Amino acid sequence: KRMAEDISAKRREASEKLSAEICEVLRFLNMPNVTLTFDVRPDKITINGMDEVEILISANAGEEPKPLAKIASGGELSRFMLALKVNLAASSNVCTMIFDEVDAGIGGATAQAVGERLARLGNQVQVLVVTHSPQVAARGSAHFKVEKHTDGNVTTTTVRELETEERREEIARMLAGETISDEARAAAQVLLS
Repeated sequence: KRMAEDISAKRREASEKLSAEICEVLRFLNMPNVTLTFDVRPDKITINGMDEVEILISANAGEEPKPLAKIASGGELSRFMLALKVNLAASSNVCTMIFDEVDAGIGGATAQAVGERLARLGNQVQVLVVTHSPQVAARGSAHFKVEKHTDGNVTTTTVRELETEERREEIARMLAGETISDEARAAAQVLLS
C-alpha cells in the first residue's frame, strides 16, 4: 500500500505540471480560455497503482471543467491530442511522430495555428501528417500525395512527392475543389510563402 501511495503522490505532482504544459499549447491552438486538470482519485489497488485518472476540461471562460471524453468536440479532441503529443515528444526519445487528421473539425485560423505548431514540432522530431487542410499542408517541408488507381478489378495506391508547382496546385485544389481558379492558386501561394 505504501508504494501505491507514493505512486499516487507522484501522479498528482506530475499531473499539475502536465496540465499546465498542455494548456500552454492549447492556448496557442486557439483555445485561449482553456482549463485542464487531471482528476487523480484513489480507487482499488492494482499492479498500476491505486488511482483512477480522469481528464477534465473547460474550453470556455466561466465553465466548470467536465470529463474530456463526454464534452469535447472533434476539434477540441484533435487539439488536445496534438498538445499531449507535443508534450510527450519533448520528454521522450521519439524520433518520428505520425498525426492522422489531427486537424479534424477545425479550419481557418485554428488550422493555421495547428500547422504552425506541427512545423515547430518538426524542428525536434520527424513529423508525418495526414491532412485535408490546406493550412496544415502548406506548413510542411515536403508534400506527398496519396493516389488510388483502379484498372479493372485491381486497385493500387501510390505515394509521390510533389514538386513546387504541383504542390501549389494541390493546395489550390484543397482550397477550391476540382475547379481550380486563379484566386485559389493565389491563395495557395500565400499559404506557401
